[in-house]
Amino acid sequence: MATAESGVGSDPGGRVAGLRAAVEERLAGFERRAVERPDLKRSAVTVTLVTTGGAGLADGLAFLLTRRAATLRRHSGQWALPGGRSDPGETITETGRRELLEEVGLPLGEDAVLGLLDDYVTRSGYVITPVVLWGGEVGELTPNPAEVGELHRIPLADIDVEPRFLTIPESDAPVIQVPLFDRFVHAPTGAVLYQVRELLLHGRPTRVDHLEQPVFAWR
Repeated sequence: MATAESGVGSDPGGRVAGLRAAVEERLAGFERRAVERPDLKRSAVTVTLVTTGGAGLADGLAFLLTRRAATLRRHSGQWALPGGRSDPGETITETGRRELLEEVGLPLGEDAVLGLLDDYVTRSGYVITPVVLWGGEVGELTPNPAEVGELHRIPLADIDVEPRFLTIPESDAPVIQVPLFDRFVHAPTGAVLYQVRELLLHGRPTRVDHLEQPVFAWR
């Protein structure tokens, strides 16, 4: 099983520590929007930041992104941040860390939690809380084939692009599409990635909870 290390001991110049501090500073100044909807199911997704060797946030950090296994009953083959539904009695950060371990085999403690982003209400009846985690220097990971078809480490620079916003007749809200892999990632994953880009790379507290999912994801 892969483990995560802070990397500070093998980083005499403090590059890794500086990257983490920069992310923590951005998140500390962010007043997130929480949704209290007891009628909806609670879930978490994880934005797990791992180091890549560069000096700045855009080229020094990547996040873990999966493609859901083709055998899954719901949302098979879609791009997704590791995550899932909360178990009874779990905190939202416990949910995120458990799901990360179950999906990609990466164990992280509560001290890896850097902060939370805006809650997002899905058309399928969930309130999703994005949990930002510090993975640091991470070795080879072993995804769970029952849940994960592909696992990628995406540099933050790859999402530093302008998304597309589409108008659809079924909703007054715009559908977001984030360009990635020569295709598009939709909400909720696309919305979370857009907020990551805006907040971590540009220091802009851009709201995304109003952005719409495509109709095919409404079930």
